[in-house]
Amino acid sequence: MRLSVLLLLLLSLAVAQAQLQRLKDKGRQVKNSIRNAARFSKQAAQGSWDMARAYKDMRDANYKNSDKYFHARGNYDAAKRGRGGAWAARVISPFLSFPSNARERVQTIGGRGLADSAADQRANKWGRSGRDPNHFRPKGLPRKY
Repeated sequence: MRLSVLLLLLLSLAVAQAQLQRLKDKGRQVKNSIRNAARFSKQAAQGSWDMARAYKDMRDANYKNSDKYFHARGNYDAAKRGRGGAWAARVISPFLSFPSNARERVQTIGGRGLADSAADQRANKWGRSGRDPNHFRPKGLPRKY
């Protein structure tokens, strides 16, 4: 009888140890999920700031034919932050483009708006893909940008 009690006790300890390990693994998964969510949120916030800075620079520069460069640069800087930054760039690009998209829609009457909007979208994708935004840099744009 004592042997069976001892075996039952050992079996209970083994099951408890397995359950404890499973809970520890679950805890690590939750901890990693929280850490990943926090990292994504931080990257998204930083990417949003990058997009806003590029938009502000574009407005401050007020330089002819520079909008494609600033589209590419904002998306490039945001995407460098990581998955969260790339997400922010994808989400924010249409909103930052709204004033120019509205202008382009008016220009559509003359036939220029759609091509200009498509070029903006190409510049956005170019920057998000990690390519050098200076590809779109117009000659004479001040170096501070």
